[in-house]
Amino acid sequence: MNWINRFAELGPGYSTKVLPSPVPQAFWVSRNFELSETLGLPPAWLMGDEGLAVFSGNGAWEGMAPSASVYSGHQFGQWAGQLGDGRALSLGEYQSPSRTIEIQLKGAGKTPFSRMGDGRAVLRSSIREFLCSEAMAGLGIPSTRALCLTSSPLKVLREELETAAIVTRTAPSFIRFGHFEHFANNVGSEGFQALKNLADFTRQNFLQTNDEFSDNPYANMLHTVTVKTADLVAQWQAVGFCHGVMNTDNMSILGLTIDYGPFQFLDGFNPLHICNHSDHQGRYAYNRQPQVAYWNLFCLAQALMPLIEDQDLAMRALEDYKSRYADAWLSKFLNKLGLPFPADSSSRASDLGLLNELLDILAKEQVDFTIFWRRLSHAVSERAAEHASWQHVSELFLDQSAWKSWQLKYVQRLALMDHLISQQTMLLANPKYVLRNHLAEAAIQKSKLGDHSEVETLFKLLKSPFDEQPEFDHYANLPPAWAADIEISCSS
Repeated sequence: MNWINRFAELGPGYSTKVLPSPVPQAFWVSRNFELSETLGLPPAWLMGDEGLAVFSGNGAWEGMAPSASVYSGHQFGQWAGQLGDGRALSLGEYQSPSRTIEIQLKGAGKTPFSRMGDGRAVLRSSIREFLCSEAMAGLGIPSTRALCLTSSPLKVLREELETAAIVTRTAPSFIRFGHFEHFANNVGSEGFQALKNLADFTRQNFLQTNDEFSDNPYANMLHTVTVKTADLVAQWQAVGFCHGVMNTDNMSILGLTIDYGPFQFLDGFNPLHICNHSDHQGRYAYNRQPQVAYWNLFCLAQALMPLIEDQDLAMRALEDYKSRYADAWLSKFLNKLGLPFPADSSSRASDLGLLNELLDILAKEQVDFTIFWRRLSHAVSERAAEHASWQHVSELFLDQSAWKSWQLKYVQRLALMDHLISQQTMLLANPKYVLRNHLAEAAIQKSKLGDHSEVETLFKLLKSPFDEQPEFDHYANLPPAWAADIEISCSS
């Protein structure tokens, strides 16, 4: 088979060879045949007993070189020192006719970096990652992708005994900010050379840098990552996605959403919402994600400083985050309103004011984020404010005065647009379906009883979140009252 292992070939200082730990009586929970075909993987991988053995940690194909990588990082704003793949194993990179993709098992047992952990993942968290990585892809947001999900009767102890599971996930690379922090914090010439080798490897294989920024290749690299990260977080904010644990070791150097743990899509719009029950200080609240991303980029810049050697240049590379994020955020939210990005600063300020006034109203009443935007999308083609489509939007608000005042301004702004074109833009910017916590929880509870049908239903539904799919309308309803009591922690 066409396996290459470029990261492992960097040397033993970057990763350690380690075999997956077998599980008894492995079985498929779900398989992503569409992704497999897109990546050019052999169809047999997801069909027979041989593939099941490999993706449950019970076997390997010739050419695979399973390994766990070492990295460090800042966790909740504090330097945590050495971390590493504690429950993830890279099987290597598969080279198909069209691309090279790294394939990784998550939950396949202990590694040298598991510390006090068992290296396992539970069915609960694995279902959430499997579904959300594909939901993000359906939304058009860069993400690691899930190839399949396997499980076993093996029991794993968390707060209680739970069933073990393994997610097979894919990405061009799983290199994180923390990889660079690790080698930057190993002082001396060996640490410097290891850092340089990693940066050169990343630039040459995975990052197309913008050489127009500077003639310094490492500043170009930082600038490219800065831009990718700004765009990514703007996309998160636009769909109400909360990552929950934006530690530097959970930030992809490629600008991918990575490591789905205590994530959540907002129900009611609360900018202060904290989705991670373990985040007692609210560091990773929804409205703090943009600033945290910038802070994490600053940590990456510090790690790359021995290579950049010019502090002013590094800061210029970072400073572009602010304008890039602001423009990307405004562009995404204006699309949600069916408005184009204004060419002049006066129009931009006017549209931004209109948008911020709306967000204040939504936050004050904590209006359901996804439902509001979708209903608004359906209403904009109607000229009359008393039309039924507009009434479906209005009924989301208690303070009718504030809503009607804003609606009047918005309709006046829309009068300058082709309403049908605005609606088409909005229907492609405002999803009908997102992976709400209660939907994931319902799938988890059924799977615990051996019924994985709800996982399959959500998996198919979330591939096309902007399509109406009327047979699944009930998945787009307001969340039940019990959804507010779901607690998601780092172990989830």
